[in-house]
Amino acid sequence: MVQIVETTNEGLKRAYTVTIPAAVIAQKVEAEVKNIAPQVQLPGFRPGKVPANLVKKRFGAQIHQDALSGTIREALDKVVNDNALRPATQPDVSLGEGYAEGADAVLTVSLEVLPVIAAPDLSGLKLEKLVVPVADAEVDEAVARIASSSKRFEDAPEGKAAATGDQLVIDFVGKLDGVEFDGGKAEDAALEIGAGRFIPGFEEQLEGVKAGEAKTITVTFPAEYQAAHLAGKEATFDITVKAVKVAGETVIDDEFAKSLGLTDLAQLQGLLRGQLEQETAGQTRTQMKRQLLDILAAGAEFDVPPSMVEAEFGQIWQQLTQEASQEADPAAALAEIEAEKEDYRKIAVRRVRLGLLLSEIGQANGVEITAQEFQMLVAQAAQQYRPEDRQRFAEYVQSEPLVAAQLRAPLYEEKVVDFLFDKAEVSEREVTKEELTAAIEAEDGAAPAPAKPAKKAAAKKKTDAEEAPAEATAEEAPKKKAAPKKKAEEAPAADAEAAPKKKAPAKKKAAE
Repeated sequence: MVQIVETTNEGLKRAYTVTIPAAVIAQKVEAEVKNIAPQVQLPGFRPGKVPANLVKKRFGAQIHQDALSGTIREALDKVVNDNALRPATQPDVSLGEGYAEGADAVLTVSLEVLPVIAAPDLSGLKLEKLVVPVADAEVDEAVARIASSSKRFEDAPEGKAAATGDQLVIDFVGKLDGVEFDGGKAEDAALEIGAGRFIPGFEEQLEGVKAGEAKTITVTFPAEYQAAHLAGKEATFDITVKAVKVAGETVIDDEFAKSLGLTDLAQLQGLLRGQLEQETAGQTRTQMKRQLLDILAAGAEFDVPPSMVEAEFGQIWQQLTQEASQEADPAAALAEIEAEKEDYRKIAVRRVRLGLLLSEIGQANGVEITAQEFQMLVAQAAQQYRPEDRQRFAEYVQSEPLVAAQLRAPLYEEKVVDFLFDKAEVSEREVTKEELTAAIEAEDGAAPAPAKPAKKAAAKKKTDAEEAPAEATAEEAPKKKAAPKKKAEEAPAADAEAAPKKKAPAKKKAAE
């Protein structure tokens, strides 16, 4: 019989010594031999008639390894079930180095467990919803922007010198040190002077040209230009102006709306109003969610598993350092975030705590993700891959419970937040866009973890503690069965084919 002895019980840390008698493993080996013997084929024996002792002799090492792994998984399940454990992360299981076939297997099992979380009282939850009405002037501006982007250009009078707002049709050839470079050549390219679609200095030097003229200009590619061989380099462009065109007047009326495939101008205005309302509704939700998380964080006092905090902090820190490395002065940017490293660690603690609390609230109140919702998540995630790889990605998600849990986690969090919004007493107040933005960015002094410093806005999407609890909570992630650790030299290399490759981004023209 498997023997389990607890060796550590400190806070959320647990450790056990598990002894699996040799007889238990031997029983599994014999059972497996009997199971596969009918399927084994060896020269000189009829199918299914190979003696068990020959099967064991031929395949014994593999059978024993499979039996040992299965026994260890069962023993780990027994540790979890007998001690009513809720593992926070994958348990760490190691087999004693001196183990040999025929001996008892002695395992060391260590893990962190989830804290016991008291369900918060939601009866008195109050939230303020900041509403931004969409003004008619904003709708008019949106219509005007569409009209501006829908310009129709007509041939200019003969001899007209090009000016800002005019369109040129040009051929050009780009050169570095007099040598043509890849991607720097185009014919019949349309260029609107003043639109800012070409690299700095390109459009400005073409003001005053006329149809039929040839001109050579000199420009310097931006230091951060996407093509590394051109970044920061000075180049010349030989340009032939084939035509100068002027913008025709766009009248904003029903006919204009019909040219866009709509019924009339009122329909266009209604669609744009809806888009603007949707944008502000997203900001309003962000503001309400921040309020909610601050309220929950203020009443949440429980220990969190250190391994989950380290994993969360690792993600935060990786993004911050990556963004700092792309700054104009990477060393200064890295030093700046390094000085506030402990603040970011506190943010990681807050995010994990909120993630666990939201998960607990969701489970206690029956919040679930339906099979249909999950299939939609998989389909959406698959869009980032090439069409021929999307089915393989879906199969990959189905075969990896942890990957599936990570995919579900953001939606699960939002469903719990929606549940809490429905439970709360919500009051509304009309504000301006500026006031709403200020409310979102404001730091709440009552929050137990410091808000992310404002100057790190570039990393807000993932490291903002007020908005983003840790996405994959331990309750939401299925638990994998453990296997004994392999030595470093035995560990297989990562399978490059395990996940489909993403689509490569399209290259841009060098001059655009």
